[in-house]
Amino acid sequence: MPSLYVHIPFCQKKCSYCAFFSVPDAKPGLVESYLQGVEKEIQLRLMEAPVGVSSLFLGGGTPTMLSVEQLDRLLNNIHQQFVFVPQNSDEVFMEKTVEANPGTLESGKLEVMRHYGVNRISLGVQSFNDHLLKSAGRIHSGKDIYNSVKLIRKSGIENLNLDLIFGLPGQDMNDWQAALQKAVELTPEHLSLYALTVEEGTPLADCEAYAAKRDLLPDDDLQTDMYELAAGYLKSRGYLHYEISNFAKPGFECRHNSSYWLGDDYIGLGPGAVSCLQGVRSKNLEDIPAFQRQLGLGLRPIDFDQNENLTRDQLISEYMMLGLRTSKGIDTGQFARKFGQEIQDIYGRILANYMARRIILFNNERLTIDPAYYFVANSIIREFIN
Repeated sequence: MPSLYVHIPFCQKKCSYCAFFSVPDAKPGLVESYLQGVEKEIQLRLMEAPVGVSSLFLGGGTPTMLSVEQLDRLLNNIHQQFVFVPQNSDEVFMEKTVEANPGTLESGKLEVMRHYGVNRISLGVQSFNDHLLKSAGRIHSGKDIYNSVKLIRKSGIENLNLDLIFGLPGQDMNDWQAALQKAVELTPEHLSLYALTVEEGTPLADCEAYAAKRDLLPDDDLQTDMYELAAGYLKSRGYLHYEISNFAKPGFECRHNSSYWLGDDYIGLGPGAVSCLQGVRSKNLEDIPAFQRQLGLGLRPIDFDQNENLTRDQLISEYMMLGLRTSKGIDTGQFARKFGQEIQDIYGRILANYMARRIILFNNERLTIDPAYYFVANSIIREFIN
């Protein structure tokens, strides 16, 4: 059963590091065109989830840039069409997440979300330092973070994730430690910590105005120290380090993202959204008018240059790449059942090398990366990609 992701590409201002498809300061007509397009896309793709969907995630962009009325319209349409079914029989509730940025939340929007069963908010905090926030192009202040958390808790939502970034230009260890402490004091159930990467096409990478900021980026050694500090501190505060970038109180691991890491199917709606169903990965056009035009013709708004029929080797590589990012790692029995071949027959030499050095561990039929090597896990995982 697939999960459901809906991309809402609007934001007030493009952050300097953001590589996602987003439209800053969109005109009302463009937002209306987007909403009409998503409504048509839902009708067109309902058949892809005949039994239902297992979770909902509204991401962006900044979904909370939509007005109360627009948010109600979108959520109403989703819930009128899709059936939500727990992935496992032991699940007592459906996970429904909305990404939000401090400064764009208000009680009316939270009331709408609660009406449709939204029970998880992922808040883009990034930093509590006003200078660093402004430097990164964020629109909110440290004070806005506290106000937003208060509104979220008052609404009755009991599952809160805070996003933090380390390695921001000018950030030092003291500031990072303070950010972690302030975040934990807000008692979130979940924390996602991301190392800043300078990606091609972002203002931070391409704009001359940001050249001085690039010179202030912490080096790799400092980023490693920041990551290790966070992992140790959050473990001491009762958070499980269940995926390289993600920490949760027991029972609050993100179910939607976990389905990606398990290699489950997912449906992506909206311009720029990615879907993967039965080994076919597709991406929608990153252009709202073109997205709307294709749907007006009764066609899926796919960017055909990025459409992929994944080969068996690609599916195996991605299963390894995603699974090794998690603390549960790879279930070798499940691997054999899924792909009809023992894992050591494919990766025996590579596994022997890393297991001999205790970088990859084998316990209870599972392969996992030693958490001490999480920050350099990408270089390890790369060897499993065919």
